[in-house]
Amino acid sequence: MKKMISTLLMAVVCSTGFSQVKTPQSSPKAVISQSVGLTDVSIDYSRPSAKGRTIFGDLVPFGKLWRTGANANTIITFSDDVMIDGKALPKGKYALYTIPKADMWDVIFYKDTDNWGNPENFDEAKVALKTTAKPQMSNNKLETFTVAMNNLDNNFAHLEISWEKTLVPVRIDFPTDKIAMASIDKALNGPTAADYYAAGTYYFQSNGDMKKALEYVDKALGMSPQKAFWQLRQKSLIQAKLGDKKGAIETAKLSLAAAETAKNNDYVKMNKDSIAEWSKK
Repeated sequence: MKKMISTLLMAVVCSTGFSQVKTPQSSPKAVISQSVGLTDVSIDYSRPSAKGRTIFGDLVPFGKLWRTGANANTIITFSDDVMIDGKALPKGKYALYTIPKADMWDVIFYKDTDNWGNPENFDEAKVALKTTAKPQMSNNKLETFTVAMNNLDNNFAHLEISWEKTLVPVRIDFPTDKIAMASIDKALNGPTAADYYAAGTYYFQSNGDMKKALEYVDKALGMSPQKAFWQLRQKSLIQAKLGDKKGAIETAKLSLAAAETAKNNDYVKMNKDSIAEWSKK
């Protein structure tokens, strides 16, 4: 019995010991973040090393789909829509696949990012964008596989895939001017109805200046082509808090009618309850 217990204890100790062993990955993980103009780009990938091996045309065969790295998918994420080779790539997350060739590479942005390596069944319908890039040869040998955003400009950058003596650049154009102009136009045109409504709601909810709250909600209503039931509801609550029960009831009736048209039963009930409460002498 003692021998059995001793054996079990040894097994537990060995098991615990092995679970704590840490060793470095042969292809360490890397995550890079880069802003290009006003767009954020991130690349999450693993970095194998050459270790004396011939890479392209040997370890990585020509003409075959490559995971473009090691281990799980290399994933690239864009915070805005971008353009590649005159084609639009919507903002989002993509697996980066390539088909290396001696004179030209296919570069593929793939919608399914959950594969370990290449997809078991490659689906053309999941190809968000496919382009080609000409490899450039260098006299300097890069030991470790690298993906980076280089040659940065406000409106474009190059996605560079590099390993051994090969560099493959893919130009990506970014909507910096479009985003900047939209921001400038918004700022110069002043606050929107949504801005005024948010400000008025904040004053009300934080027990701030109720006159300011009413002023801002009125501005929001004045800028809105159709007076939304929730905007009118907010105004009625502010009026009631200011002691204007008559005005609050009139506004609540407008909110009630709009809510009935929109078939929003929650607002219908809230308005009816408030009208009944404010009508009491």
